[in-house]
Amino acid sequence: MDLPFVVATLTRRGLLTPGRPIRVAAQLGALRRWGWSLAGELRQAAARDPGCTAVVDEHGGTLTYQELLDRAERLARAMRAGLGVRAGDRIGMLCRNHHGLIESIVAAMLLGADAVLVNTGLSATQLATVAEEQALRVLVHDDEFAERLLGLPADVLRIDERGREEMTAAALPGDQLQPPERDGRAIVLTSGTTGAPKGARRPTPNGFGPLVSIIDRIPLHVRDTVMIAAPIFHTWGYAALQVAFALRATIVLHRRFDPAATLAALAARPCDALFAVPVMLQRLMEVPPPDPRPPLKVVAVSGSALPGGLATAFMGRYGDVLHNLYGSTEVSWASIADPADLRRAPDTAGRPPHGTRLKILDQAGNPVPDGQVGRIFVGNEMLFEGYTSGAGRERRDGLLDTGDLGRLTADGLLFVNGRVDDMIVSGGENVFPSEVEDLIARLPQVREVAVIGVPDPEYGERLAAFLALRPGETLDAEAVREYVRRYLARFSVPRDVVFVKYLPRNATGKVLNRELRRYYG
Repeated sequence: MDLPFVVATLTRRGLLTPGRPIRVAAQLGALRRWGWSLAGELRQAAARDPGCTAVVDEHGGTLTYQELLDRAERLARAMRAGLGVRAGDRIGMLCRNHHGLIESIVAAMLLGADAVLVNTGLSATQLATVAEEQALRVLVHDDEFAERLLGLPADVLRIDERGREEMTAAALPGDQLQPPERDGRAIVLTSGTTGAPKGARRPTPNGFGPLVSIIDRIPLHVRDTVMIAAPIFHTWGYAALQVAFALRATIVLHRRFDPAATLAALAARPCDALFAVPVMLQRLMEVPPPDPRPPLKVVAVSGSALPGGLATAFMGRYGDVLHNLYGSTEVSWASIADPADLRRAPDTAGRPPHGTRLKILDQAGNPVPDGQVGRIFVGNEMLFEGYTSGAGRERRDGLLDTGDLGRLTADGLLFVNGRVDDMIVSGGENVFPSEVEDLIARLPQVREVAVIGVPDPEYGERLAAFLALRPGETLDAEAVREYVRRYLARFSVPRDVVFVKYLPRNATGKVLNRELRRYYG
């Protein structure tokens, strides 16, 4: 990434504002010694703004950056002395959003251990599988998940909330922690909407480039107050935490997302930015807005597609503050849609940020013409390092396969048609369920919808639409089919229309298609 662009962006966002020379020197020294891991980012923030509020949550109250670092260091020393944690070990984190999760991640990385971010929606069986496949040495967990741990391998040490607090409080002052022999990594589990989750090794940034790519398009500033509603165990929530540390922001956390409580919190403690996943915006739109409206400057979402009409409806209520990042655990980011993009095309994934390459390729690896659907390949500074199983993803010319299909317009806007695995062939025609899903979502009676492909003896595959209606609304299956028939080709009309109370989702809000397929045996 070119230096003038980096400097200009950092200046616009307030990161190059002059400070006390001794503080600036300490900040740069922390980055030089500890690098750009989450532990290094926390150290630089504490060195530059030790008294700045770092985290606010329901149970931990308020912690400054220096207090947060002190607690993480004490926990790290306790893990090393009491549990024998060393560089290269893997420590699982089964926690909701609160200060203890952040301290635990940083403590692991201070020792050079990898933090395995565990989805809080995993069953006991899935959790046992993850613990074995990831070779967990320790599992740090919230008390509410204790019953799910019964099937864990016996050699996995467990630290509950009380245990973590006792270890942190009892840790004796010791030698200053030194940078470990290897950087501790964050291992993010893939969403597992179609099968068992896989561990993806996240790289450590090697400079300002990744941060600049994001804050150039999403206007976040130094010392903003940021609510992270997206789960931190998810790639997007973890990225929000990284950005917040880099900006020395005040982070507001709630263990569980509740739309009314979130709006009340945003009114009680005005926030500059909200990091969320799209389903959270849907739920916020179902709650009457507070008066006055929260003075949000940025609402940044990622993790799944924005349902039809949600972008314009949300901005109609809260202003042109919405930014949608399209990416994945494997590629980090691919494109970002800003409010102007979303006003122009509410279903767009936006444009690649500075320093990101994006190509649409056919099956042979050749670029396709503008407007034609193909496989999305991405290149940036934060491509994942592979799965912990040793497997990887297809790469071409330094670009990584996202597993998605999409198209680019002549002026560079990206549109995502869905997963390669989701596309069906019905009677010889390629059909993209996401296109039908987006259309049905625009019906005012529909609260949420998912469209999937199911086996068909005559056509090979057919579409099935699952609809959850808004309270008090009614809708006829044939009316749904007629509505789709009016706008799309006949092969895009769902043969099956199933009404359900709600769609099965994982902890990050993604619909679990495998659960829907159980309707068909």
